[in-house]
Amino acid sequence: MKNALTLLLLVSTTALADDATVLQCRTLADAASRLACYDAMPVGQARAALAAPAAAPAPVPAADFGRETIKPKPEAQLAAIESTIVGEFAGWRPNMRIKLANGQVWRIVDDSASDLPRAVNQKVRIARNLFGTLFLSVEGSNLSAKVRRVE
Repeated sequence: MKNALTLLLLVSTTALADDATVLQCRTLADAASRLACYDAMPVGQARAALAAPAAAPAPVPAADFGRETIKPKPEAQLAAIESTIVGEFAGWRPNMRIKLANGQVWRIVDDSASDLPRAVNQKVRIARNLFGTLFLSVEGSNLSAKVRRVE
């Protein structure tokens, strides 16, 4: 039976070595049989196909920034966008909606508020922090607000 098992392992090249196969080879007392068992485990292309990393997902286009429904891997996420606020802007309040020149609309989702000097077409940056939370910051200010894209 042991020789039949060894022969079967030698002939089988389509199956990949799994834990059960490794454990089975370890139980063989004869060194030559054990070596033959290990040698029969497939290597090369079949194993490389399993070990090859999946292709990295395409980055999220800027037009879809903030609309991700399923969190992609961090390397696939756009880190930040920059735009301007349409019209006059003098700060924000909780739940305020802010329309950007790129057509996106964002809502303040935290309890922060700010009074800033009145500006027209104020430059802003919306950036993702380490945990994926989005924050809006205004050029010339060190304040930021947690935001969520609504349009």
